[in-house]
Amino acid sequence: MAKVTRIVLGGFGNVGQQIARRLTTGDDTAIQIVAIAARDKDKAARAAAGFGLDVPIISANEAPHYDAILVECATYDGFRDVMEPMLRAGGHVIAVSVGALAVNMDLIDIAEAAGATLQIAGGTLPGLDIIRAAAEDEIRSVVLTSHINPASFVHEPYIHEHAIDLAPAAQGPVTVFEGSAREAAGHFPRHFNVAVTLGLVGIGLDRTQVRIRADGTLPGARHTITVDASSVSLEMTSQNYPSPQNNRTSMVVALSILAALRRQGATLRIGS
Repeated sequence: MAKVTRIVLGGFGNVGQQIARRLTTGDDTAIQIVAIAARDKDKAARAAAGFGLDVPIISANEAPHYDAILVECATYDGFRDVMEPMLRAGGHVIAVSVGALAVNMDLIDIAEAAGATLQIAGGTLPGLDIIRAAAEDEIRSVVLTSHINPASFVHEPYIHEHAIDLAPAAQGPVTVFEGSAREAAGHFPRHFNVAVTLGLVGIGLDRTQVRIRADGTLPGARHTITVDASSVSLEMTSQNYPSPQNNRTSMVVALSILAALRRQGATLRIGS
């Protein structure tokens, strides 16, 4: 009998509820939600009831008491509060809001000191396995070019501070930003989880270059990764589609978490 992977959902917003919807529809028994950690427990309890989920609604400090993987699917602001207790307890955390890791890099040291596992599910970007392989030798450059719906940038301070006119993006790409992955995550912390993931898997946050375009002609975020390495040259593009429940989140985010969870108890594992 296959081992059941037990999880605590650290947050129950759009991504957490997408995961719950997938796991409570049909006969999927390989992954089991055993608790939900939430700031607003009453709100989370009402949402959980809508999925037929009868599990404890807890605080993040209680998550280490459960023999389970913590799936962080909180907001940027709640990232550290959700992650830190489980990492200090030596547990296993899968992170979603990876853009927040750029300003919380000490969590990696905390995890290492406690013998914890801090995992980033990479299913939202193409080619991470081959970049990880290329990093075993020399990678000369990594460039991420992201085309994002302009509606996602409307309330971003960076746009207003730099007086960027997003109106032309309805007809085609408008340059929003060019710089390092660390800078991209700092300016757009709620949007560039992908930049931090790519930087960590390859040549670091400061050497990984990011080009951001506002583009209203696409159905969702489009990411193109270009890599120049001693062992391989790559250009890979993914066209992500928005979640039906929240068009500011790619549908593949929740699916990436589910795919990572299924690997935990798998006999056959594909990928480095």
